[in-house]
Amino acid sequence: MKRARWSDKDVGSIHILCRKTLGAMILLVALLLNGVAALAVGPCRSEVFEGVPYTVCSFNLAESDLRLFWRDASGRPYRSFSALAEAVKENGGTLTFAMNAGMYRTDFTPIGLYVENGQQLRSAKTGNAPAGLRPRPNFYKKPNGVFYTHGNDAGVLTTQQFLTVHPRTDYATQSGPMLVIDGALHPVFIEGSSDRTRRTGVGVSGPGMVHFAISERQVNFYDFARFFRDFLGCRNALFLDGGRGTGLYSPVLGRNDISWHGGFGPIVGVVE
Repeated sequence: MKRARWSDKDVGSIHILCRKTLGAMILLVALLLNGVAALAVGPCRSEVFEGVPYTVCSFNLAESDLRLFWRDASGRPYRSFSALAEAVKENGGTLTFAMNAGMYRTDFTPIGLYVENGQQLRSAKTGNAPAGLRPRPNFYKKPNGVFYTHGNDAGVLTTQQFLTVHPRTDYATQSGPMLVIDGALHPVFIEGSSDRTRRTGVGVSGPGMVHFAISERQVNFYDFARFFRDFLGCRNALFLDGGRGTGLYSPVLGRNDISWHGGFGPIVGVVE
C-alpha cells in the first residue's frame, strides 16, 4: 500500500491552520474567563492600597435599592445576615449585599441616631462616653457622624452638621469617628499608629455614589481614612465598626460573615 506523501506546501498549510485554531481557542478561553470574572465581581471588588487588601462594594442609588435594617416583623433584631436575607426573600426580594451599619449595645440596639423608612427609631447622641467606660468607645471620638440617604441622594456629615442642616432622610445611622471631613482626615488620627484591627466604613464620592469597604487585614484609622479619601475619592467618610463587629454579606463573593459579638445591630443592605 502506497503511503501519502505531504508536500512542503501541505505541511505549511496545516501548520498555519493549527496556529490559527490554537489562537482562536486561547481567545475563546480568555473571553469566557473575563465574562465569568465580570459576573463574579458585581458591585463588589478587591482592592489593594499600600499593601493592605480591601473589599469594596459601590452603589449608585439611582440604580440600587439600599436600605437600613434593624428589627424583624416581630420586633426582634435580625442579628445575622442570614436572618435578614430570609426575611427579604419572604417579602419577594433578594438580599444582594449587606454590612454592619454602625455600633450597638449588648441588646443590639443602635447606640445613636437611627432612621428607617423615614421614621426615627433612635435619637442622636451628642454627649461624651458614659463614665467608667474603658477604653473609650470609638463612637465617642468626636466628631462622630451620620450616614444618610434620601431618594437617590446620600451623604456623610458630622453629627453636629447633620443636626444643624437637618436634611430630609429616608435612612440614617450614626457612628464614629468620622474618617474624612470635607477632604481632611479626622484630627485625632495618628500616622503609623499601632492601633490596628479590621475595620468597616462608608464614604460618598458624589451625589448618590456610595462606597462600603472592609479591610481584610488589620489597619489603623489613619490609613483606613486615607483609603477612602485618596483611593476611593470620598471627601466625607464614616467609620462603622471594627474588630469582631465587622462583617460582609455577598452571595456572589461567597461571603456570609458572622459577628463574634453574638450578632449585628443595624445592618445596611441592598435589595433586588
